[in-house]
This record gives sequence, structure tokens and C-alpha cells, in this order.
Amino acid sequence: MSAEHSTEKRILMAMRKTLGKIIRDLTPSDSAVQYPLSDDTVEDVKKCFDLIAARERDLAQQAGLNVQDRPHFIDEERTTNIVSMQGLKKRAD
Repeated sequence: MSAEHSTEKRILMAMRKTLGKIIRDLTPSDSAVQYPLSDDTVEDVKKCFDLIAARERDLAQQAGLNVQDRPHFIDEERTTNIVSMQGLKKRAD
């Protein structure tokens, strides 16, 4: 990944985290309190998150990363079975 893409990735990550923190800070802890942002502003924020995610996917694809990879828990059951190739011998015909 080039330095330009690395910088762009860091900028996108910072924007996503900052936007998320702003939303968390503005969200009232009591559900009876009115949300301070208008519906239009909420939709604009959602569009911003969508654009950030789309660009992050583009950068990952350009870097040759599999965008379908997801983090896994250590104790999560594996869906694949890894077979060691070590010790296999050629069959004599």
C-alpha cells in the first residue's frame, strides 16, 4: 500500500471514529429525552458512514486484501479443516 493510501486510510479511520464518538455523545441516555439532531442530519451522518465504508473497501481491494474477512474469536468453532501436508508421501504406481 502506498504512503498516500496509508494516509488516506488513517484519515478515514479517524473520521469514522470521531463521527461515532460525536453521535454517542449526543445520544441521550434517557429514552424520554428528545434526540438533539434533526432527521435530515441523521440521514447525512449515515451517508457519511456509507461513503467512508465504501472508500475503505476500495482501498482494501486496491491493496489486494479480501474484504470478506471478518475477525474471529479464539474460542469460535472453525468452519474449515486444515490438513497438514507434511509427512505425505508420493504413491508408487
